Formats: sequence, structure tokens, C-alpha cells
Amino acid sequence: MKDRERDNGKPREECGVFAVYGHREAARVTYFGLFALQHRGQESAGIKVADGCRVWGHKGMGLVSEVFPEQILAKLTGAMAIGHVRYSTTGSSVISNAQPFLVHHGEEYYAIAHNGNLTNALAIRRELEVRGSIFQSTMDTEVIVHLMARHLDAGIESALTHALSRVEGAYSLVILTRNTVVAARDPRGFRPLCLGRLGDGWVVASETCAFDLVGAQYVRDIRPGEILIIDENGPRSIEPFPSLPQARCIFELIYFARPDSQVFGQNVYLCRKRLGRQMAREYRPDVDFVMPFPDSGNYAALGYAEGSGIPFEMGMIRNHYVGRTFIQPTQTVRDFGVRVKLNPVRPLIAGQRVLIVEDSIIRGTTSRNRVRNLRDNGAREVHMAVSCPPTRHPCPYGIDFSSKGELLAAEMNDMEEIARFVGLDSVHYLSVEGMVAATGVEANGFCLACYTGEYPVAPPESFGKHCLEPADPVQLTLIP
Repeated sequence: MKDRERDNGKPREECGVFAVYGHREAARVTYFGLFALQHRGQESAGIKVADGCRVWGHKGMGLVSEVFPEQILAKLTGAMAIGHVRYSTTGSSVISNAQPFLVHHGEEYYAIAHNGNLTNALAIRRELEVRGSIFQSTMDTEVIVHLMARHLDAGIESALTHALSRVEGAYSLVILTRNTVVAARDPRGFRPLCLGRLGDGWVVASETCAFDLVGAQYVRDIRPGEILIIDENGPRSIEPFPSLPQARCIFELIYFARPDSQVFGQNVYLCRKRLGRQMAREYRPDVDFVMPFPDSGNYAALGYAEGSGIPFEMGMIRNHYVGRTFIQPTQTVRDFGVRVKLNPVRPLIAGQRVLIVEDSIIRGTTSRNRVRNLRDNGAREVHMAVSCPPTRHPCPYGIDFSSKGELLAAEMNDMEEIARFVGLDSVHYLSVEGMVAATGVEANGFCLACYTGEYPVAPPESFGKHCLEPADPVQLTLIP
């Protein structure tokens, strides 16, 4: 899911999904669940609800709190719901691409919300268009809907199994009918998805932090390749696909997921501290203190300080009322946010040798501006430790860097050259081996393609293009 706009140098991931079954205020629970997942996407939000007779809902552009004022939320009654927050990575940032999608087929309604990126979506789309399918959006998610529609006479389990057997890449999705909630995760487990218990009902979410907010109890992760069906008889699962090597996106642990979440069996906060401690074993320049650029590097910086014995300081103070401006769609807003988001503590920095701990450097321009700010405020030396390896290869599975030309470490292989570009006295990236060791998981359990170039699923021929464009101007009218 690739948008043409660029952020302020940080990676972005596209979506968060949430679902509720068996709660009389399902829409309100979903609202709070999406609020907890807001960090996964701030361009659009949507909720669809079901009451046993129909499926309907609301979606719009903007934050969850903006899209769902009380007068809207009060109208979304029913005991089942699914929700979605989105940052565009396939298809542009427009309302027609906002999710969940809702379609009417035969006597049933189907709403679907998807997190991930399908690597063969364009090829399947062209095939379906030749056979008469008409697409409304430029989203790869709509491919799943069209594939399902051809087999729904055999029931949703059969239809979804058929559809998912055709697609490749990353997906964690939730589906809502009048009486059922369905969750599914791709066989390689690229993106997280978990199951929780809320009273007598059930919830599904991209991250466990959403369970904490709504008072749900974490039960387990949805297994890679599992299709979980929740109805009046409770949850039941089918696993119709062959077992494949795991390819969990390690960027979830490094950057994407909230630090209070449990992802891939790991507490994110503690994992990031371990990454910092591992960095302290690999790289220890002679500096006066360690600092992050809040909030992304906070936890790795804490781990580095603990592991090295070097004092930890907050040399930059974040204005929390600005919000995550890097995820907004216009350049004017992003530039303003970069200026007002962080402000230096001048007396702390002046005359000091500073080590910045960062979680990643993607394009390098934001880091360069921030380092210049430290220099302008009197820093004598500025060094940087990055708690992941150099990002040298584009991602086809749902991260927003889609070409090598966007990646600083792909253009500049030499660490001294990168340091000069960013304005540093030195820079060191965590080794691949050190990063994996810090997670406590075997290396073959993660997707490391953005570091190694070894893709677990072959990228599409169209890899590097930003969106799926319809081959025909005629559009299918989905239910808004």
C-alpha cells in the first residue's frame, strides 16, 4: 500500500485492525480499540457494525476522534463490529480507499479490513477485470473481496479459503457478516494479530495494547495461516494452508508497535531495551551522555545507558500536542511539525559530547536537521547509534519505502559517508546478528529483507510503483 507522499524520514506502516463479537456496545469498544491503534495509521478510520439483520457503519478521513464524534458513534448499535485505521501504502489517501469495505452479495453483507500488502494483487486484479470484475478503489484489499464473491455460495469459510489461497504477501484481516466475525493471518505471519476475551465476548486486534484499553484479556496470537471464525458457538479455527517458514516483520519490534504491546511473543518495551544493551556491546564512543530523539529512540537509549553505564539524558523535549505529524499527508503540515515537535535543552547540550540512540534511519534528512539543531546549540561532538542494521532494500510487504532511491544506506554504503551526510562525528548500526540475538528468537523466524535483500515472498513485477491504478474507468459502487 504505497502513497506518493513522503514522511519526515521515519518508516510508516499502513494499518491497524480491531474486531468485537458479543458486546452490546461493540462500536464503542471498537472506537477505543482503534484509538489505542492510532499510531498504526492516521489518514482514515472506519467502523462497521452488525446486529444480526444488517451491516452498516461509518468511515472518514482523519483521526479516530475526528471521524467518530458522539452523535455518529451513538447510531452504531449492535453486538458485533470491526474497525480500521489506515496509512495509505497501496492506493491514494482518499475516502474511497478508506476501510472497512462493505459489500452486499446475495442475502449477506460482508465488511473487510486488512493490514498488510499483497504482492500479487495487481496481477490478480488484471485477471479479474478481464473476467468482468469492476473495481471501485485502488486498494489491494478489494482483490480479496472479488475473489471471495466467486465462491460465496459455498459459505464464507470456503470462499475465504479460496481467496486467500490465491493471494501472496502480508495480510492480517478481519471480516464481519450479519452474524459472524472472522479473522485471518497469512501463512508466514508477517503482521501481528491477536485474540482476546472481553466478558462473554471476544476481541481481535493488531496489538495487545488495544486489549488493555478496553479491559480485555489477551488469549493468544492468531496463528500464521489460521482462519478464526467467531459466532454464537464461540471461536473455532481452521488451518487450510500448508505450513511455511515464519517471516515476522522485525520492524514491528524495532519501531512500529507500541512499547506497551506484546508482539510475536515479545514485550516490545523490553525488546527495545535489549536492542540498546546489545548496541552498547558493539559500539561505545567516548561521550558525556546518551539521549534519544523522543519518542522513537527512548527505550533503546535506556537500554544503551544501562548496558554502557553512560548517563541517560533527555536532550530534546517533545511537544506532545503536535501529534505524529510525520504521518500527515501534506508537506506543509509535515515541515511545520518537524520545527515544533522537538526543542533542545540548551544548557544540557552546550559543550557536550552527545550520543544519540535512534531506532532507524531511512532517508536521513530528518536526522540531519536534528543533528544540525544540536550543533547549533553548542554540542561539541555528536555520535549516533542505530538499533537496527542499515536499511538497504525496499519493502513489498507494507512499509512505505518502496525503492532503493529512498534509502540512505542503499545510496551510501560507507559509514563515514553516512556520518558526513547526517552531520555526525560517527555512526554505528546494530549488526543483524546482534539485532536477532536481542529479540531472543531464531533468525529464520523474522523477515529481514529490508536489511539483507533476501525476500521470503518474491516482490511483484510492478514493485516500486506506488499504487494500483484501475485499467477501466468504470467503478463498482460499494456500500459507503
